[in-house]
Amino acid sequence: MRFRTSMLALGLLATAALAGCASTIPGGGTQVATASYTEQIFSDSYGSVRDAGYTLPAIPINKVDKQFVRQIVSYQTSEKPGTIVVNTRERHLYYILPNGKAMRYGIGVGKQGFAWSGTAYVAWKQEWPTWHPPKEMAGRRPDVAKYVEDGMGPGLSNPLGARAMYLFNEKGQDTLFRLHGTPEWASIGTAASSGCIRLINQDVIDLYSRVRPGRETKVVVIQ
Repeated sequence: MRFRTSMLALGLLATAALAGCASTIPGGGTQVATASYTEQIFSDSYGSVRDAGYTLPAIPINKVDKQFVRQIVSYQTSEKPGTIVVNTRERHLYYILPNGKAMRYGIGVGKQGFAWSGTAYVAWKQEWPTWHPPKEMAGRRPDVAKYVEDGMGPGLSNPLGARAMYLFNEKGQDTLFRLHGTPEWASIGTAASSGCIRLINQDVIDLYSRVRPGRETKVVVIQ
């Protein structure tokens, strides 16, 4: 069964643009130390991927700043393993591992990504999600209006990419904020569009495989 999503957004970059977000998460972020050194860079993990009937193109990883390539780093934090820490200023997402380590991913941040900080949890996740633009966006962009009711089906140009993880606040309310893939690999490390926290599709598949939905999967967003 496909789940439908409704997300508040400001703008869309053609067919491969990013779905928007709104902020309902209260509170402040948790301060954590940045990585002091890299232990392993997974630069060989960005080849073409066949997934659920779709073929994701290879990423020209030599054109991506090395700091945004998936890698295990030394990372000291009070957060327990399994926590996700999003540092919007650094354009990094950390998945906390045991023994002072973290898997670090490069991210792209929509302009709304700077509008909030705090904590949430991954309520549920979906492979190859359907995208529903909000009515406000459809009013500005008639070309996406047809997707409001039935949604844009999964595919290589879908703004949510290969995977999406849906964040709810401590009261169990949908924050309208997502961690998701993107077909626009060149947008990683930038904050040039509307949207949520986006990762290269090969990276979001990796992160998705590690995340277990539920309140125990805490997400901390810091500015």
